[in-house]
Amino acid sequence: MKRSYKLRPLLIIIVSIIITSCTLPAYKSPYAAGYVERGVASWYGGEFHGRPTSSGEIYDMYSNTAAHKLIPLGTIARVTNIENRRSVVVKINDRGPFIEGRIIDMSYSAANEIGMVNMGLANVEIEILKWGEVISDFTIQVGAFLIEENALRLQKRLGYKYSDVYIAPYITNNKKFYRVRIGVKKEIREAEQLASQLSADGFTTFITRKD
Repeated sequence: MKRSYKLRPLLIIIVSIIITSCTLPAYKSPYAAGYVERGVASWYGGEFHGRPTSSGEIYDMYSNTAAHKLIPLGTIARVTNIENRRSVVVKINDRGPFIEGRIIDMSYSAANEIGMVNMGLANVEIEILKWGEVISDFTIQVGAFLIEENALRLQKRLGYKYSDVYIAPYITNNKKFYRVRIGVKKEIREAEQLASQLSADGFTTFITRKD
């Protein structure tokens, strides 16, 4: 008795549709084109004036610049004060703020333009206008210390479970910090997974760029 295979193409199509519908959607980095971020902004001024930024440029408190932990250096963004709707266009040329709950650190000039100097903090919206050309990898920072021995102790503690633990010295405001960091990741999803694992182990972390 001959078997009929007329239904086979239809079955293949149905199976393909089912497989496709069950496939997870492609991960979209939150730092892709059209990126918008909302959160708390702070500003930094005189004590950093004339000092090098993470980009190598000299910080000028009277220029419209800003610091962000993840947005590529050289990026041009519009920052809007949500409360008064005043906005300013800034260049991201530094890293920070390294304080939980804040997303961007504005220069004095930029902060003044959106009316947040007196308050010190403001709820803002960041809109990317033009991405910076140099995009570095992601890394996870677990701590920053003024005393190198403390950084070495944390590095040793992390080294029992994690690989690629390193110390990245950084000088700011005449102070040298020893930053303890883990890993170098090409994709932010990989960095987020590692940060989640570290958080589950009781460590306070944040993701930043390895500039």
